[in-house]
Amino acid sequence: MRYAIIPVTPFEQNCTVFWCEKTRQAAIIDPGGDVDRIVGLLEQEQLTPAKILVTHGHLDHAGGVAVLAELTGVPIEGPHEDDRFWIDGMPQQSKMFGVPGVRSFTPDRWLKDGDTVRFGDVELDVLHCPGHTPGHVVFFHTAGRLAQVGDVLFQGSIGRTDFPRGDHDTLIRSIKERLFPLGDDVEFIPGHGPMSTFGDERRYNPFLSGRFG
Repeated sequence: MRYAIIPVTPFEQNCTVFWCEKTRQAAIIDPGGDVDRIVGLLEQEQLTPAKILVTHGHLDHAGGVAVLAELTGVPIEGPHEDDRFWIDGMPQQSKMFGVPGVRSFTPDRWLKDGDTVRFGDVELDVLHCPGHTPGHVVFFHTAGRLAQVGDVLFQGSIGRTDFPRGDHDTLIRSIKERLFPLGDDVEFIPGHGPMSTFGDERRYNPFLSGRFG
């Protein structure tokens, strides 16, 4: 499996394209906006979009989903249904953050912990990791030791929990009980900022090593 990161929207959100090298089928994870740039990457790499994956329902991660789904005709999978209220409220998020034209959508498949998603010969495991939002999911490629974690975990930080139905203790449990057991060697792509590994964050992240949390 190969991947490319496309920072989109004024929030510099890491939209990520995963693709199968054999079939050139691709999954677009969290197309928050700047859909033309995402389509440009697909064309440049000669990829065939297979599905859109969504980690959670915040505008910077899901604001371009409806448009991209219309353009490509591919199914939308994720997040967990506990984020339905965020997706239904996408127009309100659009007004709140001054981003015009953002529409809500209905996923073709809500995801739950233990599910898998497939495109080409690639299979990703789904982990339900609430805390930042109640329906947040993480996508993990076991063979490649790579995770796309959305806004659960960042290099040196963790996701905010001051949004509706966010919860700090739940977020910490998601990280320590669902992500870290995957292994210190696992690299992850966060929703914003640079990549890191679970091992580095377990050892040095001040919110997880006992200094701030």
